[in-house]
Amino acid sequence: MENAGYVTLTRQSGLMKELRVVANNIANQSTTGFRQEGVIFSEYVKGVEGADSLSMAYGNVRHTSPLQGTLNMTGSPFDFAIEGEGYFLIETPAGQRLSRNGAFTPNQNGELVTYDGYRVLDSGAAPIFVPPNADISVASDGTVSTDGRPIGQVGVVLPIDPLKMQREDGVMFISEAGFEPLDTPRMRQGFLEQSNVNALGQIARMIEVQRAYEMGQKFLDSEDERIRNVIRSVTK
Repeated sequence: MENAGYVTLTRQSGLMKELRVVANNIANQSTTGFRQEGVIFSEYVKGVEGADSLSMAYGNVRHTSPLQGTLNMTGSPFDFAIEGEGYFLIETPAGQRLSRNGAFTPNQNGELVTYDGYRVLDSGAAPIFVPPNADISVASDGTVSTDGRPIGQVGVVLPIDPLKMQREDGVMFISEAGFEPLDTPRMRQGFLEQSNVNALGQIARMIEVQRAYEMGQKFLDSEDERIRNVIRSVTK
């Protein structure tokens, strides 16, 4: 295969990756706390002995959209939503994770957990205990109180490098570069943040990516036919 074919293949690979990301965004447009993703393309230059270097497309970074999703009032005392930046800190068997999904509930031990049973951590990375049958209130900074007495503070953190965040599942993220506490979190009790996916924009982007992929495929097919014709003419 000639250089043009290799360059086109790298572009096709990146477009296929972006198509999967866009499809996942559309599928999660109704998922609570879901954050839209996009693929960032960069240039990868490869030196070639005795010839000019090759400049290839490399879709190697998945960027998470920081846009705020719509806050939906639920009235549940254990539903929390973050306004602005920040993520809830969640403890899972695989380690600490970040999430924007604030649909929580106390477990049988009185610990505040996600619907998957993972413990919600406070600002000191410790679990939050809620007394049985207690009426709780949550201040804007995440402080949890019952009968006017503070009993903990929901941890809200910021990833140190957002570009190094990796999605583990629908709403959980791994922050490879680490994270730090958010000094002034803004939290609302009785609300949940909806997905920030722009469905129409994502459908339009899917069409654009599909057309770009089809154009690349047509080029590869024509290159393949050209090379076959050359081989046939040489071997006659």
